[in-house]
Amino acid sequence: MIFDGFLDFSPWAYVGITLLFTHITVAAVTIYLHRHQAHRALTLHPIVSHFFRFWLWLTTGMVTREWVAVHRKHHAKCETPDDPHSPQTRGLAKVLFWGLSLYTAECQNSETVATYGKGTPDDRVENNLYARYRYLGLAVMFVIDAMLFGWVGLIIFAVQMLWIPFWAAGVINGIGHYWGYRNFETPDASRNIVPFGLLIGGEELHNNHHAYRQSARLSNKWWEIDLGWLYIRLLESVGLACVKRSAPTTEFLPAKNVVDIETVSAIIRNRFHVLKLYGAQVIRPVLQMELGGAHARKQLRRFRKWLTREDMILNAEQRETLDAAMKKSSTLKIVFEFKQRLKALMQPSVNDTDRLARLQDWCARAEATGIEALHEFARQLRGYSMRTT
Repeated sequence: MIFDGFLDFSPWAYVGITLLFTHITVAAVTIYLHRHQAHRALTLHPIVSHFFRFWLWLTTGMVTREWVAVHRKHHAKCETPDDPHSPQTRGLAKVLFWGLSLYTAECQNSETVATYGKGTPDDRVENNLYARYRYLGLAVMFVIDAMLFGWVGLIIFAVQMLWIPFWAAGVINGIGHYWGYRNFETPDASRNIVPFGLLIGGEELHNNHHAYRQSARLSNKWWEIDLGWLYIRLLESVGLACVKRSAPTTEFLPAKNVVDIETVSAIIRNRFHVLKLYGAQVIRPVLQMELGGAHARKQLRRFRKWLTREDMILNAEQRETLDAAMKKSSTLKIVFEFKQRLKALMQPSVNDTDRLARLQDWCARAEATGIEALHEFARQLRGYSMRTT
């Protein structure tokens, strides 16, 4: 009675088993492949690391070096034609429904694997089993599912095979760069799909990840949930993991009124948050005050998007429309120019000494413009500091 399987459960138990198996795969992808291998945000005990490698071999056939290389290239070439899976260049439908084919094609690019796959496992097991016989693990998993659960095991196996290609290669790479909310004004189109990173282990918080790609924690706001981070902390509590990097925590100190090197450090480390705040606290109210009566609400939303979104590239017509609006309002032109100066001092080519002098000058000039929103933002920026824990 092998067809019926050695184990007999209720229908809901089979559903639970399927979700358990797929969730272990999700945990392996987000903790081992993504945060540990691709970004080195944490270290894992060899037992945990090898368990994840083994499980991924059984359930996905993915090779660590290839997955890491494709993901690192995505960050390095984000939203460009060289990005392996950007919906901005390839179309949402292509990434959402054919994400696996895009991933497979990039894995076959030897230059990608050689350039971006460095530092991944290169031991005997990896080279002689996991990478050499990548599909053997799937065959083993098929036999295990069929023997344990019979014909239901075939359904469980099919769900396992579709889970990561759809949710990771499709939903995260596709919708995660197309729809959702943004905590940070990163130069790419990344989005947080939902604030509850439960189904895909926290990967839903994709904009947070692009802002702090080397952070082991993907949640940023207190109300965001990153299930992968919870698992990491549990592993850390029993000595099976060690967090190396996490997103910086900053705060505004009302009593601090001096721009110092601490201010510079906080702004640079959280620059995407600063740009988001500038858009919300300066550009948005100035737009409403200066152009609110003369433009329809839809046009105001367009102006706000053009002036605040860091991933926007304006065409000639949009640029002409925006230039006309700034000619009409010198105040709007000033706050936009101050944003550009703020971005310029955040560039990596600027050393800290020069950056400090330029930030002090920026705050002084901003407060001297007489523009209330800009004055208040500059005053607030003086108190920007790293939070001590």
